[in-house]
Amino acid sequence: MATIHVNVVSAEEQIFSGEASFVALPGEGGELGIMPKHTPLITRIKPGAVRIKRPDGEEEFVFVAGGLLEVQPDVVTVLADTAIRGKDLDEARAEAAKKAAEDAMKNAKSDIDFAKAQSEFAAMAAQIAALRKFRAKR
Repeated sequence: MATIHVNVVSAEEQIFSGEASFVALPGEGGELGIMPKHTPLITRIKPGAVRIKRPDGEEEFVFVAGGLLEVQPDVVTVLADTAIRGKDLDEARAEAAKKAAEDAMKNAKSDIDFAKAQSEFAAMAAQIAALRKFRAKR
């Protein structure tokens, strides 16, 4: 079975490094599916789930809050603003952060404050959706 090496890194740490038979993640223009020998590509990614199918059939799951994707025929690199392993996601904390962002949008004093709160709200909503999808697969 052909594989591709996958690296998922954030500013804080390397989240995943290993072989995969398939990778799926939310690209700026829609969901991307990447297999070994994929055409080279660089694109921004949106908040959501990175799903990594290992050669043994198991699936790794990482939430990313945006970033960049680089694809080469034998290597996929995800440079995430923030990345959290699926098993480490905390729904209660994400819900609280989403509520705080919602309150910040209501109380924003400027367009910049509103935009920052709106971005945080979208990231937390994506994290909650990704977490629920991850739990449904388990």
